[in-house]
Amino acid sequence: MDSRQVLIETMSELMWERGYADTSPREVRNRSGVGQGSMYHHFPTKRDLALAALERNVADLLPAASELDGPGDPMARIEAYLMRPRDALKGCKVGRMTQDPQVREDPMLLAPVARAFAQVHVSWVKVLREAIAAGELRDDLDPEQLAHTLMAVLQGGYVLAIAQQDPTPFQDALSGALALLRASAPSTSDNTRRN
Repeated sequence: MDSRQVLIETMSELMWERGYADTSPREVRNRSGVGQGSMYHHFPTKRDLALAALERNVADLLPAASELDGPGDPMARIEAYLMRPRDALKGCKVGRMTQDPQVREDPMLLAPVARAFAQVHVSWVKVLREAIAAGELRDDLDPEQLAHTLMAVLQGGYVLAIAQQDPTPFQDALSGALALLRASAPSTSDNTRRN
């Protein structure tokens, strides 16, 4: 890995651990082992490096969300995505940035975060529409609202787990969301009336 990539990866990890405001260029250099001259050759400012790190974090998030777009049964994809292993105590690399005041106040730094959540939202809406079309969820559900709800459950679950330093609230939130989705399946009487 070249020095540019090492810097991006190091900044990505430090921002995930501490946030943008609490990460100094010196810490990035110390952890990465990359010299000051090389760092400023690739990234003239901390903000430039942070933008590259945010883009990397978004690139890490989106392939996981693409599991929602894959082939097969929509509800099985939803369940697999919700229940896939995550480090609840570290939180979401992208969502974490919304808690950093310097990121929130800088439209350039916030843009990749907003774009990532918008892309994940599209994936959620698509798979929820597929589940409704397949008769796995009731057709009176609003996929747009439900997508926001499920994204909020994930992000809120991280917050609860971190606050309590226990992954159980995160796991419970996802299991609860899945239980609610299962309870939103059409009843047999609904299917009989339609046929």
